[in-house]
This record gives sequence, structure tokens and C-alpha cells, in this order.
Amino acid sequence: MTEGAGTGLPLPRGATGFLRPGDAPLPHTSLRAFRAAVYTAARLAGGRVGEVREQVYPSTFHTASVLDGTGETVVLCHAHHPWVAFAREARTWYDEEFLAPPPWASAFALTGFEVLGLDRLTTPLSAVDTSALSRDERRQVRVYGISALGGLLFNAWD
Repeated sequence: MTEGAGTGLPLPRGATGFLRPGDAPLPHTSLRAFRAAVYTAARLAGGRVGEVREQVYPSTFHTASVLDGTGETVVLCHAHHPWVAFAREARTWYDEEFLAPPPWASAFALTGFEVLGLDRLTTPLSAVDTSALSRDERRQVRVYGISALGGLLFNAWD
């Protein structure tokens, strides 16, 4: 991720995807760039691309799937920062249900995305500097019982 996640520096604005009326727009990760990276990854995997879905409110992430000889891997792309994670199944939100990056994850790093490893995604929130989060964001984290960084990043709260 950026220097902020899991290193003691504050998470950047938009990390939770939570936006209140009147807030400035959040940064945006290009679906087109994500889609291109997914197709490159599928070629590297010797597989094919399944469905690619654009982020829809209240979700904070785009999804795609890569099907190869080992089965289907779901690829998550944060809608506001170029972070990518992997999961076994498509869900509306995640907490700690992530996979280690597959060998073909390098396709994302080569195209400007940051591939988040399992150790970073499962970092307890107590080890992450969340001081830059708004009161409303902190409330959402408590209400939804989010315990790990991955759950804060890949969620669907409103």
C-alpha cells in the first residue's frame, strides 16, 4: 500500500471510501486501468478473465476474476487508491478473507497498482495509524466490527 498503511503513518483520505454529503470528492482508481491489468494477469496465469464489475456504492472496490488451472481467484481493486488484493470468493465486504497474491499478481505491480500481501491486509487496526479518519469513519469501523486493515479498505458500509 502507500507508506501510510501499517507503518504508523496515517491512512490517506479515501482509504475507507466513506463520504459524507458536502465532503470533497474522493480520488478515483481507473476501472479501465484495472481491467487492462486483469487481462494481463490472466494471460500470465494461462487462464481467462471472468466477470469484471465496477464499484457501485456503497462498495469501496471494483472486482474481477481470473480463472486458471487452479480455479477462480477474485481480484479486488480499491476504488479510490490503486491497491489490489485477492480472495477466494466474491463478497460485498471483507475483513480477513484474503488470499496471498498469486504468482501472476506481478501484472498489477507492473501497471502501477500496489499489490497488498496477506500480512498487510490482516494487520490489526490497533497497529495502523487511523488518526486521520473522521469521527464518522471511526463509527463505521466500530458498527461493522472491522478488526483488520483489509476490512477497512474493502468494505460496503454506508
